[in-house]
Amino acid sequence: MPMFQYKAVSPAGEVKEGVLEGATHGSVIAHLQSLGLIPIRAAEIGAAGTVKGAAGAPATPKAGRRGRVTQDDLAIVTRELATLVRAGLPLDRSMEILIGLAEKQSVADLLAALRNEIRGGTALSKALDQHRDVFSRFYINMVKAGEVGGALGNVLLRLADFMERSKELKDSVISSMIYPIILLGVSVLSVLILVIFVVPQFKQIFDQSGKALPLMTEIVLTTGIFLRKNWPILLAALVAGLWLFRRSLKNPQTQAKWDARMLRWPIAGGLIARLEMARFSRSLGTLLQNGVPLLTGLSILKETLGNAVYREAVEAVARELKEGRGMAKPMNEAGVFPKLAVQMIGVGEETGRLDDMLFQVADVYDREVASAIKRGLAILQPVMIIGLAVLIVLIIMSILVAMFGLMDLPF
Repeated sequence: MPMFQYKAVSPAGEVKEGVLEGATHGSVIAHLQSLGLIPIRAAEIGAAGTVKGAAGAPATPKAGRRGRVTQDDLAIVTRELATLVRAGLPLDRSMEILIGLAEKQSVADLLAALRNEIRGGTALSKALDQHRDVFSRFYINMVKAGEVGGALGNVLLRLADFMERSKELKDSVISSMIYPIILLGVSVLSVLILVIFVVPQFKQIFDQSGKALPLMTEIVLTTGIFLRKNWPILLAALVAGLWLFRRSLKNPQTQAKWDARMLRWPIAGGLIARLEMARFSRSLGTLLQNGVPLLTGLSILKETLGNAVYREAVEAVARELKEGRGMAKPMNEAGVFPKLAVQMIGVGEETGRLDDMLFQVADVYDREVASAIKRGLAILQPVMIIGLAVLIVLIIMSILVAMFGLMDLPF
C-alpha cells in the first residue's frame, strides 16, 4: 500500500506532520478526520522517497524559493484557508499556520502581511485590497460577500473550486496547443535549414554551367542566399515587429480592433467566443451564488474577460439592466453572445435561478471548448504535415529540375 506524507492541524491549532499508509488519498484524509485532526495536505511518497505535489512533482522546500505569487499558489492557499476557517479556527491563527506551511517565501511574506493587518483589526477583504497586484477585484469582492454573509469559509471553498476549474480549462487549452506549436517550429526550422544551408551549395554548379535556370530554381536560390546574408537583420526586424505589436495592444482602441478581428477567424474565433462565454458564466454564477448583486457582479466581471469586445458587451448589458430591461434581452441585442447561452440565461431569469443556470451554461461551453480543440487539432495537424511535405518537395524539385537541365535529360 502507498505511503502518504501528511500535514494536519489539531482543534487547538497545533500543526501535526507524519506518514500514513493508505489505499487512496481519500482514505488517508478520512483517517486523519477520524483522529480529530483537520487535514491540510496529504501527498503520496514516490518510489524514490520523493513527495509528490499536486501535479505529481517532487515537493520543494521553501528555502531559496521567492518569485512572484502565482494564481496556482493562490488557489492552494485559498483552499487551505477555507479548510481551516470552516473547521472553526480564528482567521489570524489560520494565517499563522499557512505561513509555516508555505513552500515559497513570497507566499509566506504575503500571508504574514495579511495576518498582521488582520490582527490590527482590518477585515480580510480590506487587507486583500492592499495587495491588488496579487488579488483581483473578483477575488476581493467574493471574500467581502462572504464576510457580510457570515459564511467566509464556504465562500473561500467555492472560490478555490472556481480557481481550480478555471485553471483546468486554461491548462487543457495550453496542453492541446503544445504539439501543434512544436510541429510548426520543427517545420519552419527544417525549411529554413534546407533553404539557407543546403540549396545555396548548388549555386556554384549552376553558375559554372552558364545555362539559364528554371524560374522556380531561381526563386529558391535567391531566397536562400538572401536569407543567408540577411538573417540577423531579418531576426532583429521580427523581434522589433513583435515588440511594436505588443506595445500597440496597450492602446484600448487597437486592442478592441484586434480582439474583434480575432473573433472573425475561422476556427480560433469560435474557440475564443466559447472560452469567453464559459468564463463569463462561471464567474458571474459564482458571484451571484455568494450574494453579490447582479449589477455589481457585471461590473466586476468586466475585469475577468480577456476579449475587449466581450468587455464592451458586458458594459452595455449592465447599462440596460439599470433601466430594468433584464439581462437576456440586452445580451441578445449585443450580438456576441451565443443564442443558446442567451436562451438559457433568459430561462434562469424567469425561474429565479439565474446562478444555477449560469453554471449550466459554463459546463456546456467548457465541453464545447474541449470539443472545438479536438476538432481543430484534427484538422490542423494533417494540414501542417501535408503543407510541410509539399513545401519540401517543391524545394527539392526546383533543384532536380535544374540538375536534369544541366545534364540535358528530360525530367
